[in-house]
Amino acid sequence: MSFDVAIVGGGMVGATLAVALAPLNLRVALIEAIPHNAAAQPSFDERTTALSNGSRRILETVGVWPALNAHATPIAKIHVSDQGRFGFARIDASEQGLAAMGYVVPNRALGSALWSRLPGEGMKIFCPAEVSGLTANEETVKIEIAEAGVKVAIDAKLIVAADGAQSVVRSAFGVAAEVRDYNQTAVITTVLPQRFHDNVAYERFTPEGPLALLPLDGGRCTLVLTLAKDAAQSALAWSDQEFLAELQRRFGFRLGRFLKVGRRVPYPLSLTQSDRTSAARCVIIGNAAQGLHPVAGMGFNLGLRDAACLAELIAEHARRGADPGSAQLLAEYDAWRRQDRGGVIAFTDGLVRVFSNPLSSVARLRNLGLLAFDLLPPAKSALSRLSTGGGGRVPKLARGVALT
Repeated sequence: MSFDVAIVGGGMVGATLAVALAPLNLRVALIEAIPHNAAAQPSFDERTTALSNGSRRILETVGVWPALNAHATPIAKIHVSDQGRFGFARIDASEQGLAAMGYVVPNRALGSALWSRLPGEGMKIFCPAEVSGLTANEETVKIEIAEAGVKVAIDAKLIVAADGAQSVVRSAFGVAAEVRDYNQTAVITTVLPQRFHDNVAYERFTPEGPLALLPLDGGRCTLVLTLAKDAAQSALAWSDQEFLAELQRRFGFRLGRFLKVGRRVPYPLSLTQSDRTSAARCVIIGNAAQGLHPVAGMGFNLGLRDAACLAELIAEHARRGADPGSAQLLAEYDAWRRQDRGGVIAFTDGLVRVFSNPLSSVARLRNLGLLAFDLLPPAKSALSRLSTGGGGRVPKLARGVALT
């Protein structure tokens, strides 16, 4: 079987790319190891994702948002603070002329909405299936797939590595990745505060690590509590009462008392950054290209822009009858993603470093920085543009423009 594009990885970014390519009259293969609705699927688990406005527009343009809208909680405001310091920063959607700063969606709902649009015409899905062999030549990539105990051989003009931070495809093409272990673990759960969250998302930096509270329906909040590895192991063993008391100590009483906590799940944190975003007849996107700390909630949004940019380039080349795996397309993709990718990685990693620095002089500077940010509207607008990829060329899908 021959395809124009083979996407390895059907998680949030890979599935979005597949949906975006569906109307383009291309032969597309999607290879995914675990069904989207399986409990073991790591992309569509119990976590939630904060979508930027650009990401919402991408999902809307490819037809996914209508099925997701009912599950999405808008973020009206963002409140950032540093425990023990008087500085804080606030960003209000209405002041930025926006309906919302973003939206919080359950990953399972996102997975269901994406996969309900698959397969598209001309698309073949291999699931559950794994890539067992790869060979690239000048014209195609030979892909061996293990599906239900049977070996299947296909070839594609372009292979897309969307298979996560431990990408098998990226490694097969000899692309290395730098991994920086933050020696932190995110403990993720759902909590119910005494007061309604008023659709405010909170980011609070503490000496032990940052915590984020994202608004959900019914007055609940998603909690992302970042801890040192040993402390995270202890936190998983605490009783609900002990856990809520520690959360109260770190967050304070802006939302009254925390009344309930759900199941706690740990996720080790690191920065994974591939040396390149392409290789011969291969493009690397999403977590396979960069896995970020969740401190600013930008990781998935960055990966979604990877998918939107690549889909646009494939569409442009397809209209000219050009090879989707050509060196020209790969060079265009690398150049397009360089500024957005570099800026978001530097911003996220910088936040982790600055707010985990124990020096009092650094603490005073970041406190002043928060105050200055709160008083400077241009700074808030700049951050809003960064979160939507507005620092460079914005892909059509993020502007609401269809690819066909």
